[in-house]
Amino acid sequence: MVLPHHTPYVTPHILHKNYAQAFDNEQYSQLIGKHLDYFSQAGFDMDRIQIKRNASPALLYEDAIRNEGAIISSTGALINFSGKKTGRSPKDKRIVYEETSKDDIWWGSVNIKLDEHTFEINRERAIDYLNTRDNVYVFDGYAGWDPKYRIKVRVICARAYHALFMHNMLIRPTEEQLADFGEPDFIIYNAGQFPANRFTKGMSSTTSVEINFKRMEMVILGTEYAGEMKKGVFSVMHYLQPVKFGQLSLHSSANVGKEKGDVTLFFGLSGTGKTTLSADPNRLLIGDDEHVWSDTGVFNIEGGCYAKTINLSAEKEPDIFNAIRFGSILENVVYNPITRVADYDDISITENTRCAYPIEFIPNAQIPCVVNTQPSNIIIYHFLAGYTSKTPGTEDGVLEPIPTFSTCYSAPFIVLHPGRYAEMLAERMSQHNVSCWLINTGWTGGKYGVGKRCPLKYTRRIVDAVHSGELLNAEYETFGTFGLSIPTHIEGIPRELLNPSLAWNNKEAFKKEVRKLAGMFTKAFALYESDVDNKVRLAGPQL
Repeated sequence: MVLPHHTPYVTPHILHKNYAQAFDNEQYSQLIGKHLDYFSQAGFDMDRIQIKRNASPALLYEDAIRNEGAIISSTGALINFSGKKTGRSPKDKRIVYEETSKDDIWWGSVNIKLDEHTFEINRERAIDYLNTRDNVYVFDGYAGWDPKYRIKVRVICARAYHALFMHNMLIRPTEEQLADFGEPDFIIYNAGQFPANRFTKGMSSTTSVEINFKRMEMVILGTEYAGEMKKGVFSVMHYLQPVKFGQLSLHSSANVGKEKGDVTLFFGLSGTGKTTLSADPNRLLIGDDEHVWSDTGVFNIEGGCYAKTINLSAEKEPDIFNAIRFGSILENVVYNPITRVADYDDISITENTRCAYPIEFIPNAQIPCVVNTQPSNIIIYHFLAGYTSKTPGTEDGVLEPIPTFSTCYSAPFIVLHPGRYAEMLAERMSQHNVSCWLINTGWTGGKYGVGKRCPLKYTRRIVDAVHSGELLNAEYETFGTFGLSIPTHIEGIPRELLNPSLAWNNKEAFKKEVRKLAGMFTKAFALYESDVDNKVRLAGPQL
């Protein structure tokens, strides 16, 4: 008998155990039925593990909360943690030295050689670990919004957090596309909870992130930082687009004007402003980090955004702030244990706090993320030398902004010789008459600790002046040593923010830093000097 004050429904956890959970098992078993041979041949123990393929965000939330200690934030985002590693481990990245790709790869400190046998050992180690898990997650998705150039990517992992991350970052297939997905072009085996054996040949630590272009596979051991998967996909696209498709892959954000349809590319390393500046209420966002400049236009490689959340506020970055809702992942973000409100100012875990969300969470997103228009402007240039800054937390050991030369603004992920990308960029810029603008999104008025970072409102105003055409008609003065043309006036911008020599109180210290920086440019460019035209060499700083 059910009394008036009693619920006639089954207790939720009993309902889930007897109904929802059983349905989960049945649904995912049927979904991958035709893929059983693939997983069995790859070494997966199909009698022991349960594979969940392209699970819904709601199910992944449940598993992450139940098994990984994740919590739901006050806005509905999933807060999860990557453990010891809270940034990329570029010193542990390896590329397999094999006959199909060895002549294209730019070997050295960025692309460190690994032999095929060691890759096979680590691949088997990863699969052996995944076989010990009760749940193994598979996400099948696409990289590249242009169907002519996209690839099919399969992610196999043991954490619901990682599966949801790649659900957000790859392009999500429709049910029809998933049913006809077929064999993937690239596979990631993520066993990041399990360490590499540092005594194995070619290993430098218990972390290993390695790519094999012949097998088109990636293996991750010893790091649970989700960004390794994202950048692994980018490394593969950075290889395939120029080599297989003849298109230019770029570490950049991109947006397009609502009225004129003009496309702008923003270059820079993580934390230098690509995501922030491309999220513009007056323009449609194509993407915030990885793109391909093709013969017909520009397309995003990803299906989501991976935004830094340090000091995030609704006032400064409303689009990103409002994207942090159900389906998003907050990574390594501190929260109030009572209210579950995220504290974006707390950097006690890392300065590299992040949020991964589907790109459609941005109201101004261009969906699909492809435009058949050539770029009009490039912002943040010096492409070949790649003068920029490493920002705190994005890599192990980076605790304050460090001036760096990241060739093509993507040195940690670059695969081919930088000259190959630079040549393609120069050809496209010349062919389409693209204007280039170097904007300082970093410190001014003194070194880190003395000066301060350029206020975002002024940086946005400068970008607006680029898009309106105002800067094309401005008056300019020449900045010595580097030969840069600096506008003498932009409405609403203090003059000292345009010309850094006016912002430094200590003029001698400024001259000393300019000379020092020019020397750094010269030294960095020596790597490429023999491979570029004389006019490119002459464009460098003159001491």
